[in-house]
Amino acid sequence: MSWTELVHTIFISVYTIMLVLVSIYGFHRYVLVFLYYRHRAKAPSPAGQFQELPAVTIQLPMYNEPLVVQRIIEKTCGIKYPREKLQVQVLDDSTDQTCELAKQAVEKARQQGYDVEYIHREDRTGYKAGALANGMKTAKGEFITIFDADFVPSESFMLDSIQYFTDPKVCVVQSRWDHLNRNDSMLTRSQALFLDGHFAIEHVARNRSERFMSFNGTAGTWRKSAIEDAGGWHHDTLTEDLDLSLRAQLKGWKFVFLPDLTSPAELPPEMSAFKAQQFRWTKGGAQTSIKLLPKIMLSKAPLKVKVESFFQLTSFSVHLFMMILVLLMFPAMYLKSVPIDRGTLLSGLFDISVFVLATFSAGVFYMASQYELDGDWRVVLKYMPIMMALGVGLCVSNSKAILEAWLGKKSEFVRTPKYGDGVSQVKPGMALQNPRKGRKRNWVPYIEMVLGVYMTACAVASIYSIKLLVTPFLLIFAFGFFYVSILTFHAQRAGRKAAQTSPTGQVESAKIRV
Repeated sequence: MSWTELVHTIFISVYTIMLVLVSIYGFHRYVLVFLYYRHRAKAPSPAGQFQELPAVTIQLPMYNEPLVVQRIIEKTCGIKYPREKLQVQVLDDSTDQTCELAKQAVEKARQQGYDVEYIHREDRTGYKAGALANGMKTAKGEFITIFDADFVPSESFMLDSIQYFTDPKVCVVQSRWDHLNRNDSMLTRSQALFLDGHFAIEHVARNRSERFMSFNGTAGTWRKSAIEDAGGWHHDTLTEDLDLSLRAQLKGWKFVFLPDLTSPAELPPEMSAFKAQQFRWTKGGAQTSIKLLPKIMLSKAPLKVKVESFFQLTSFSVHLFMMILVLLMFPAMYLKSVPIDRGTLLSGLFDISVFVLATFSAGVFYMASQYELDGDWRVVLKYMPIMMALGVGLCVSNSKAILEAWLGKKSEFVRTPKYGDGVSQVKPGMALQNPRKGRKRNWVPYIEMVLGVYMTACAVASIYSIKLLVTPFLLIFAFGFFYVSILTFHAQRAGRKAAQTSPTGQVESAKIRV
């Protein structure tokens, strides 16, 4: 075999494997939709009623959240529950004006008769997981409810969820996220559709079919003894919530997901914040996979649990598969990209199968979620191209996250900026707090821009070679890379400008609302 034939064979093998893997994960979306419709009637119900309501501690972890700190403390104290049974902990790791604003809100709540504890740490050891673990040292409640600072809990949240803990095997009751700024922009609308699929279909399918699901880090309640039994909060991954969830379920604890109990919160309104959030979730998911997937596979859990856990913990790798497919796109257009002769029946069936599994499955998945939530599946048709573009555009950043996790590279827990009632006044760059001079240049948006040019060239080449079936997808991919990179550049530039005009090097966005 010549070197040319060897290279061609390797290319065919890699490209085909990537297509098959993406198709397999696409097929898994169909499985989730099937499980949802098969088990959706199994709505959970409390095993009984507490004769006397148990003590609850609500933890509010925060880090530099000046725009929302007062709101979350006020809303939390407004939750209907016996005051003598409710403790609120403000777990503040902030280094800015949030500290003073939090102290003021806490003092006001105390004067009104609420049991509110303010805990400030001088360092961020363990980040959010460290703050939660530190708070548990003085938590009075038998149950621990967690709200991130941008959430707006309903007054009835505790009374609507606490009775599910009458089942002594239940360790978590998770509510569904709703979105305060869903319709603010194309970006927030797309994020809302992504998350709706996760909560409305994935969570219900897994929970009601007795497979492992995950706590989402906020808007839910834990049984304190279950946290301790599972080994407590760990901070060796960036997704401490997923990590603890799986360890608890391996111990035999049960989860309850309530899709009708909603907790509104903000979606990242600008690209840099959204990418940072997705990077953290992707890297943390990959880290948790390395840490816990072998334990799950070797456990006594049922086969269906192991299979679903495998897909859940490895689904992030699709970003890397897509990245490889993008890089191989141009040669694939001119070489036999699969070991099947073009123009044959088998080749046609292969192409159709890839489309149905890898692309159409996403549409079915998100249409099902919107139909179940709002009764209108057609909205997905409108936003599906931008959702596809956004998913592809993020594959560079998320592939970097996966590779860093595999290589064991540690990184800071980068919080998602919160804007409160000033979210509609967000300006590019506000998410880039404390930009430092001499900071290492971020090459990701440059790579995204180059890939946008590359995909555009592929689209032009497809027209020239009369391969018009792939042209729309190539144009969507090109738009995705351009969209993500341009908005990232815009935010970075605005952030540097803001740092130059602010004497502290911070964005003084707290003036929008206090």
